Order: sequence, then structure tokens, then C-alpha cells
Amino acid sequence: MDKLKNQIVTEKSIRLLQQNQYSFHVDSKLTKTEMKYWIERFFNVEVKGINSSRVAGRKKKKRNESSSTCTSYKKMIVRLQDNYFIPLFLN
Repeated sequence: MDKLKNQIVTEKSIRLLQQNQYSFHVDSKLTKTEMKYWIERFFNVEVKGINSSRVAGRKKKKRNESSSTCTSYKKMIVRLQDNYFIPLFLN
């Protein structure tokens, strides 16, 4: 799927894995219902809920250059029902 860009792997997202929550970078036009439908069909799991947020780009300042901005993106945290999981790292 082109709208799901990648998984987020940070300290916070690893802690959320213990609560059966998974974090993803997604396309900014993707809705919660589309994400729920796609996750349930692709990974064969049941979604309990989804939280989404838009992360604004920030400005970088460089010496002797004009400031540039990082791109903004949308982040979704998917909560799964008990006894379901998404394999993040396949060997």
C-alpha cells in the first residue's frame, strides 16, 4: 500500500508495543477508517482503535544560509484487540 509509508521505531513506540499499540507514518490524506480497513485485511487482525496526529515540520537554521523546513507528516497509532499482533521484524 502506497499510503502506509513506514513503521515508527522510537523508544516511545517500543514501549507502546507492550500495550499492543503500533505506530506508523502514513500519507496525510489517509483517514482512520481506511487505515483500519487496510490493517485488518492485510495483517488479519482486529483493530480496537486508532489515534492520529499531524506532526508539523520544523525549521532548520544553518549558518550563512536561509532557513529550510522539514516536511510535515501524519502519524497513526493503532491499538489491536487482545491476542492479536503485527510482526514488525521478520527474520
